[in-house]
Amino acid sequence: MLGAGLLGSAIPSFAQADELLSFTVADMSKALRDRSVSSSELVMAYLQRIENVNPALNAIVQLNAERAIKAARQADAALSQGRLTGPLHGIPMTLKDSIDTKGVTTTYGTLGGRDYIPAQDATVAARLKAAGAILLGKTNTPEFTLSFETDNLVYGQTRNPFDSSRSPGGSSGGAAAAVTASMCAFDIGSDTGGSIRVPSHCCGTAGLKPSQGRVPRTGHAVSFGGIHDPLTQLGPITRSVRDLDLILRIIAGPDGVDPFITQAPLHDFITISMTGMRVGWHADNKIFSPSADIQAVVTDSVKALKEAGALTREVVPAPIPATVTELIDLFVWNADGGAWIQRLLDAAGTKEAHPAIAAQISKDNLLEGGEITRKIEIRDRFRSDMLAFMQDFDVMITPVTGFTAPLIGETEDDVHFPGYTYTQVYNLCGLPVVVVRCGTSPDGLPIGVQIAAQPWREDMALAVASHLESTFGGWMPPLIGS
Repeated sequence: MLGAGLLGSAIPSFAQADELLSFTVADMSKALRDRSVSSSELVMAYLQRIENVNPALNAIVQLNAERAIKAARQADAALSQGRLTGPLHGIPMTLKDSIDTKGVTTTYGTLGGRDYIPAQDATVAARLKAAGAILLGKTNTPEFTLSFETDNLVYGQTRNPFDSSRSPGGSSGGAAAAVTASMCAFDIGSDTGGSIRVPSHCCGTAGLKPSQGRVPRTGHAVSFGGIHDPLTQLGPITRSVRDLDLILRIIAGPDGVDPFITQAPLHDFITISMTGMRVGWHADNKIFSPSADIQAVVTDSVKALKEAGALTREVVPAPIPATVTELIDLFVWNADGGAWIQRLLDAAGTKEAHPAIAAQISKDNLLEGGEITRKIEIRDRFRSDMLAFMQDFDVMITPVTGFTAPLIGETEDDVHFPGYTYTQVYNLCGLPVVVVRCGTSPDGLPIGVQIAAQPWREDMALAVASHLESTFGGWMPPLIGS
C-alpha cells in the first residue's frame, strides 16, 4: 500500500482520470505541454491505479514512488519555466526487472539479485530518463528472462489482466500486464525467443522487437556477446503503434559499449502507403496449427491489407524447418550443457534456481566443440536463406503464437511449446517484428498478429501495424481494473 502520505490531493479529481491513464504517450505528452495535466497529477494517478490494480496481477514488483513524485515536481517546475527535457518530459514509465536502474533494486528475477541495486542505469534506461521519462517501478520477469511464464522465486507469478487464471506470457509478462492495465505509459521488454511479442499478444498491447543490432543491451540481464548474442533484442511495449516508433527513436543507436550495435537509419512509417505493399502471410506454419479464431484474425488482417491495396500472397518461408525439434536445434540452446546459465547464476550469487531454469542446466545437452560450430554454421545458413526469401516481400504476416493466453502452469508444456515457433523464427534471423492486437477470442482474450519486415525496416512493419490498429481497434482495456 502506498498510504495517504503519498496519495493525496494531487490525484486528478476529474472523472476522466481513467481515460487519461489510457492515453497514448504522444497524447499524454501533448496534454502535459498544453498544461491540461501536470506530471505530478499523472504520477499520482498512476500510483493510485497501481495500488488498486496491481495486487490482483503482481505485474509491478518494485515501486519507485517517492523518487517518481519528486521527479514529477521537478518536471512541472521546469515546464513552467519553459524548459522541456525531451519528448518524454514528465511521462511515467515502468521498466522490466531485467534492466538495470540506478538506485532501484533490480533482481533479474533471481534470488541472488534480491539486494542488487545498480550503480548506473542500463543504456535504454538512461536514454529514456534523458528524454524526460519518470520511473514508477520495475515489472516482473522470469529468472534471467529465460521462460515464457512470468514467474520467479523472488516475486512469484504475474497474472493476465483479462483472466487472472491465465498467464500474461513471458518473459516481458509483467511489462505487458502493466501497460495493458494502464499502470504506466509504456515499458521496455526484451526478446530472445518471443519475449516481447508473446506477452503483447497475450495481453493485447503493441510490441516491437527491433532489428538485430538496433538497440544496445548494455545493462540487461542477458547482455551482449556470446553464442546467443544475435537472439536478444530490447524494445518497447505500448498501447499504440505510434508510441512504438516514438520510443524506438529514443533508445536506438550505438552506446560505445555494446559492440554489435549499428548506426542505421530510422525511416518514417507515416509516409508508407499500403498500396502496392508486398505482403506474404500464413495462418499455419505447418509445425503447429493455431486455433480457428487465431487463424481467422490473421486472414481478416490480410484481407484488410488487400482491400487497402496491398499485394498479398499466402506462403510459408521455405527455409523454416518442418518440425519444432529442427527449429529449436537452430538455437544451439544450451549446447554447452547450460554452463552459460550457470555463469549467470554464479555471478548473481544464486544458489537455488527456479525449476524452469534449473532444468536447462544438463550435461545431456552438452555437445563437443566441433558439433557446436557445425550447428552455428547451419544457423547462419538459415539466416541467409531467410534474408533471400524476404527479398520478395516487404512484410510477412503470421500468428504470434498458436493459442491465446494459456492457463498458468501450461505455458511451456508439450502441447503449447511448439506454438512459439512463430516468434522464434524471427529471433534466429534478426528481423524487426511488430505485434498489434487485431481481434478477440470467444472467451474474451486478446489476439495479436505478427508483422515481420526486412532488416532495418521497422517502418514497414509499423506502417502495416498502424493500418491494422486503425482497422481493428488495437488495444482495449482489460477486465481487471476497468
